[in-house]
Amino acid sequence: MAIDELLNEHEQSEKVRNWLRSNALGLIGGVGLGLAVIAGWQWWQGQRLQAGMAASAAYAQASEALEAGKIPADKGKALLATLQKANPTLAALAALQLARAQVDAGQRDDAIATLRALGQVEKTDLKPVVQLRLAGLLIDAGKAAEALPLLDDGRNALMLEARGDAEFAMGEKAKAQASYRKALALIDVADPQHRLVEMKLVEAGGALPHTGANG
Repeated sequence: MAIDELLNEHEQSEKVRNWLRSNALGLIGGVGLGLAVIAGWQWWQGQRLQAGMAASAAYAQASEALEAGKIPADKGKALLATLQKANPTLAALAALQLARAQVDAGQRDDAIATLRALGQVEKTDLKPVVQLRLAGLLIDAGKAAEALPLLDDGRNALMLEARGDAEFAMGEKAKAQASYRKALALIDVADPQHRLVEMKLVEAGGALPHTGANG
């Protein structure tokens, strides 16, 4: 190897050593920061996992108790508060089960309060189920006007049917007929629900839509 090449390699090595000496603290700090970030992320993930497991266990225990008709003394407030923080979907499921148990126990107003107090339901796929259940309870309690804002999905046959129920309860038969007809258009004629909505439409004073071929 030529002397010039050796000198060039030596110069390059010196430059690297000088750069390392100048930036040693920065490198050490960067590595330390990276390790701290990784450790923090792992801790956070571990905390989430533990919280999720605790929420699942709490839900399973509460579900078993509710199936047996055992309603918590605090009406499930502590359970729902815990589940909402960890898992909004489990909270919604628990609220639905609790509300059903309360209705079975003759505590309809408590069931309404349970579903009304449910937070973060918009973050779950159970939102329409909760809305329908709450609307049904409100209609049954003579509060049909309060149920209407919950029945806002014009592409959901069950919501349209429930909307018709609310309007009929309020004496608005023409509106009820329109809602029932819209619901019928979304329900297969072979579905037993189709016949039920037809009966509601007739009760509201409406005529059944023609489903057969013209001839």
